[in-house]
Parts: sequence; structure tokens; C-alpha cells
Amino acid sequence: MPETDQTHGRIYLLRHGETEWSATGKHTSYTDIPLTPRGRELAAAAGRVLAAVRGPDAPPFALELTSPRRRAADTAELAKLSPEVDESLVEWNYGEYEGLTTPEIRQTVPGWTVWTHPSPGGESAAEVAARADRVLDRCREVLSEGDVVLIGHGHFSRVLTARSLGLPASAGVGFKLDAGGLTVLGDERGEPRLDHVNLVELNEAWLSR
Repeated sequence: MPETDQTHGRIYLLRHGETEWSATGKHTSYTDIPLTPRGRELAAAAGRVLAAVRGPDAPPFALELTSPRRRAADTAELAKLSPEVDESLVEWNYGEYEGLTTPEIRQTVPGWTVWTHPSPGGESAAEVAARADRVLDRCREVLSEGDVVLIGHGHFSRVLTARSLGLPASAGVGFKLDAGGLTVLGDERGEPRLDHVNLVELNEAWLSR
């Protein structure tokens, strides 16, 4: 094995497919809404991307976890996964900003972003980071046995990415993750490494965007 190769399993972060709210930029944490038809297509495509990235001879996952929200659980099913529900994988709680878009929030809080400003009644960046650390700790317990897949949400998966690299939650702004996108967290000689970000299945619809 080359010394730069992976020394343990990888963590695969799969964001749920499109919903009506994600398509229009509405912040969605605890509101439990279904996938759109396009979201279901993206979820199935994500399953194909996941299988292609891991390769035809990949063993079963050592651990499969999903957020309890139906948009994540349905994505898992369409991606041909059978995960255990983990409440820690829910999206960043936006509190009073649930269901609002960033431009709507900025009408009263100029310059607001979830990365830099508080969400009244919701979670702080520090609280989300602590939750992400607990998820990563659970993953690390089984990485010696193989890969892990986490099916969840956009902002929280981006925080997971940041925290896996030892960065603050706010660094998640630097990692794009579209609906149905896949991010892969690896390592190099035991040091955390970002292998892939926002992988999606390209087709004519995507290429025309």
C-alpha cells in the first residue's frame, strides 16, 4: 500500500434531494417536508454516484446513519441504503428564521448569514459544531472496520466537513453541497483529508444550468 493511501474507512456525506423549500432557498430544519419529483430523481442519482465512487467491489458500509427527517430518509431509500436513524444528523436549527430566505431575513438583519449571525431561538454555531463532533466521534469508532455513510442536510453536512478538518463551524461556508450532492472525507496516513466535494451525476439537465 502506498504511504499516501487511505489508512481507514471513508465518511460519505450525502445531502437529501430537492424539496420545495430548498429549491426556493427557504431555511429548513425541523419542518418535515417531502422531496419534489426532481428531488427523488436526484436522490436516486446520488445512489448511483455513491456506488460509482466506491467501486463495484466495495464491501458493505460499516455504519449507515440518516437524519430522521423524511427528506433524508426518503433519499436514503431511493439511494438504495438502509440506514439507522440518528437524531444528531438533523439540520442546523434556524429558530425564528425557519421557512425564511436569506433576503427576507436581511430585511431586518442586514448582512445576515447562518455562518456569521445568530438565529434567535435556534442553534448557535458552537452548538452545531459540538453536535457535529459527536457524530464524527461515533463514525471514528467504526472506521477501522470500513466506510460510513451519513444521509442528512446541507448546512450540517458542511459543518461536519469543516469539523472533520479541525476547522470551526463557520468554515463550512467554503464547502458547497447541492441537493443530492456527495462529499467524501478521507485521510492521508491518518491525517484528515477532503477527497471529494459536492459530487453529482451530470446529465443534460445539469449541464444546461
